[in-house]
Amino acid sequence: MKILVVGGGPAGRIAAIEAAQIGEEVTLFEKEYLGGKCLNHGCMVTSGLNDVARFIKDSQKFNEMNITTKIDDINFQNLSKGIKNIIAKIRRVEEAETKDAGVEILNNTVEIINQKNKEVIVNDETYQFDKLIMATGSRGYIPPIKGSENAKTYTDVLEFKDVPEKLIIVGSGVIAAEYAGVFSALGSKVHVLCRNSFLRVLEEDVKKYVIKKLLDEVEIHENLKVNEIKQNGLTSDKGFMHGDVLLATGMTPNSEILNGIVDIGNNGEVLVNQRMETSARDIYAAGDLVGGVGTTPVARMEGVVAARNACGIITEADYRFIPNSMSLYYDITFFNQNSTVVDTNIIEGSIPGFAGPGAFWRVLDRNTGFTKVKVNQESGEIRDVTSISPSARTSMAYISKMMRDDYKTYDFDDFMEAHPSTDPLYKLMRFFARYG
Repeated sequence: MKILVVGGGPAGRIAAIEAAQIGEEVTLFEKEYLGGKCLNHGCMVTSGLNDVARFIKDSQKFNEMNITTKIDDINFQNLSKGIKNIIAKIRRVEEAETKDAGVEILNNTVEIINQKNKEVIVNDETYQFDKLIMATGSRGYIPPIKGSENAKTYTDVLEFKDVPEKLIIVGSGVIAAEYAGVFSALGSKVHVLCRNSFLRVLEEDVKKYVIKKLLDEVEIHENLKVNEIKQNGLTSDKGFMHGDVLLATGMTPNSEILNGIVDIGNNGEVLVNQRMETSARDIYAAGDLVGGVGTTPVARMEGVVAARNACGIITEADYRFIPNSMSLYYDITFFNQNSTVVDTNIIEGSIPGFAGPGAFWRVLDRNTGFTKVKVNQESGEIRDVTSISPSARTSMAYISKMMRDDYKTYDFDDFMEAHPSTDPLYKLMRFFARYG
């Protein structure tokens, strides 16, 4: 069976590998670079920047305490060059891994999809398919603001020649918060302009901790309308603000090629079922293209599900207890349950982080992190978890697995942590195990 995959990001690349390992003939089309937005412009770029930002914050703390006597200056061009070099190396590894799985990679843009004839057109060449998996990702949403072409987006961040003296970030979500944290630490005077509320994905007490402890040098403006963006700043309800402007206003799916072929939602997302099947027979979609939770692990899961179903192995995507995260001085990881069920047996508790690796020198600032848990006191069911700590991103992945496997609070009664740790999740779980 011939399977064509369009898009070499996390969803498409993993789908291609999965189908090839099952034994099918797979061709992957990628118009630019393997790895998609996550590797080339998103998560990995933020990781590289944030590592340096944390180093600077630590240097400042040690300098204040007279432990060190110097704070290093930032050479942003060398920082950008280093990130690009590392990304290129990761990309080569991913390319080798994909080819070793038996996938043919073609660096071309798919121009036309003919569902009736089951073929795609690429540079006037025709490629037949039995199954087609679409994973064309997303791009930055550009709001209808006058002069928006004068602003930068996430794809331009590494093109700054120097750390901006003043940076104005338009947006209110995770991406806006991450760039605010990075550039504030690197030395920019950062303003975040939100059309509505900032970080609505977080509960109010968690949001307050983030703003007060992790974004304390960032000025956040809520419920503010941007009227026009200029080359040297922007105008809003509060007048003119000078600085470089960065748009972090969300993403929009790259679904245009599928118009008239499959059903598409109001926000441009391709509509699929839990088998990643579109409304068109033998065409599947995964990743940012289908909207939903726009994280790399979810995209990979959807890619695997799409590939297996394309190969005749019935599989459904499992969206329960998906950990979301953002990278600031500490990692913030949380679940978005969005449950409308009223449960009178729900109790919650919170606790500061522990003084372990990565948080020890923040004890006197009362900034060691924050963890919050909600449980059903009768059944022991874990309903919601939020963790802010140096180890949150790692520990919450395992908590997610345990929640999907229906672990209860009392299963943590004999939990053995690796000491020293900065994550007090286990302590809250053991408390609730005894409390219940």
